[in-house]
Amino acid sequence: MTMQLEFTSTIQSALNYERYHHPVPLVQRRMEALWLKSQGLPHGQIAQLVGITENTLRAYFQLYLAGGVEGLKAVAIQGPVSALQAHYPTLEAYFHAHPPATLKEAQHAIAVVTGIKRSETQVREFLKKNSISAAAASACSRPKPTPTAKRLI
Repeated sequence: MTMQLEFTSTIQSALNYERYHHPVPLVQRRMEALWLKSQGLPHGQIAQLVGITENTLRAYFQLYLAGGVEGLKAVAIQGPVSALQAHYPTLEAYFHAHPPATLKEAQHAIAVVTGIKRSETQVREFLKKNSISAAAASACSRPKPTPTAKRLI
């Protein structure tokens, strides 16, 4: 049994764009499957081209029916959430106004602003994940010295 889904040209354009440009590979695969469906391919061929089972394809169709293109973009993230995440807006504003030069400075600032103490590794991951401070995320406090010319003997 094939599902009857309607795709406007706007939706087809969105599917076509997101299948290449969305940062999450799972979402790209979903968009690819729905875009192929919008092109009239049979389910078996879509599943083979995308590399999924027909049951997974039907699940993608259900996601689309329930929430449209935005429903296909929804990805449930599993795992623990950092306690720092609740303080993200405050930390982002603070680091934007006072960019840290080192991870130690960022670690100290987080402890002062939030009262939460984290290791340098945890601070680096939090900053990197949330794109708060490039200097702190890369742990570069100053540029590397330029190499000097070698003397010939």
